[in-house]
Amino acid sequence: MQEVIEQFLAGVVRERGLSPNTVAAYRNDLEQFAAYLRERCHLAEWNALRSEHLEAFLQYLRDRQYADTTAARKLAAIKAFCQYLVRNGILEDNPADGLPVPRVGRFAPRAISPEDVRSLIAIASSDRSPEGLRDQAMLLTLATTGLRVSELTSLDLDDVDLARGELVVRRPNGRERRVPINSEAVQVLREYLERARPLFAPSKTERAVFLNHRGTRLTRQGFWLILKGYAEAAGLPDVTPHTLRHSFAVHALANGWDLRDVQRILGHVSPATTQVYRQLVEQVIQPDGQVPAHAEYFERVSDEQGAATSRVTQH
Repeated sequence: MQEVIEQFLAGVVRERGLSPNTVAAYRNDLEQFAAYLRERCHLAEWNALRSEHLEAFLQYLRDRQYADTTAARKLAAIKAFCQYLVRNGILEDNPADGLPVPRVGRFAPRAISPEDVRSLIAIASSDRSPEGLRDQAMLLTLATTGLRVSELTSLDLDDVDLARGELVVRRPNGRERRVPINSEAVQVLREYLERARPLFAPSKTERAVFLNHRGTRLTRQGFWLILKGYAEAAGLPDVTPHTLRHSFAVHALANGWDLRDVQRILGHVSPATTQVYRQLVEQVIQPDGQVPAHAEYFERVSDEQGAATSRVTQH
C-alpha cells in the first residue's frame, strides 16, 4: 500500500507542483488512512477499498475529536488519492464519490498593518551584524514580494538578478516565475550578498542565498524562529511567515495593483485564490481614502506598473 502512496505523491509533484510541505501533509494523511485500514479493517490492498471504509474513517476522526478543518484536509487528500486509484485502474468506482465533507469556516487570511511590517524590518535593520543584514534582507524581500517562506529559503545565487531587479522563483514541478523587487530590496540584498554572506563562511559549492551560522542553507524552521524573535520584540506575537505574504497581497491591492498582477506575483494558479484578499482591503483604507502603506514598497512600482509587472512571468 505504501508503494502506491509514493507513486501518487510523485505524480502530484510532477503534475501540480505541490510544495514540499503540502506533499508531506498528503503523505502523513494517507499513511494514517492506510494504517487505519490495515489495523481496523484488515485491508492489505487498495483494490479492496470501499465507501464504507471511508465513512468509518471519518467517524474515527470525529470520535477522536479532530477539528473539522483537519478532517476536511485529510478527506481532500483521500479524495485525490481515490481519483488516482480509479485513473490507474486499481479501482473501478470511486469510493469517495458522494462522501460528505466536514463543513469548515471560510478561510480568512490575516494581514498586519504597513506600520507593523515596517517595525519588524526596522528592528532587524538596527543590527548591522551579518545576521542583522541577512534578516533585514529576508524580511524586506518577503514584505515586498509576498514569497512563500519555502520559496525564500530555496533561493540560490543564480536566482537573484539585481541588475534587472527580479528574483527567479522555482517550483518543484520545474515551473518558474520571475518576481520584481523594488530598489530598496535590491540595495539591501546587494549589501547582504557583498558584506554579510561571505562572513557566514559558506563552502565554494554552497549556492543558497540565505545562510545559517554553519554556512549552509537556512531552513524554513530557522527562518520561523528568526521571525518569531523580531515579532515578539515588535509586540506582534501572532505573526507568521504567511502573515507577511497575506499582508503584501492586501497592501498591494489597496494601493491599486491589478488583481491579476498580484496573482502572478504570488504564483496563484487561479485568480479566485487571490480574490479572497479583496475583503481585507477596506481594513487598511483610512477614512479620508488614503492608504497607510509604505510608499517605497508600492507607489514606486505602481508608477512604473507596466514595466514592473510585465516582468512577472510564469514558465
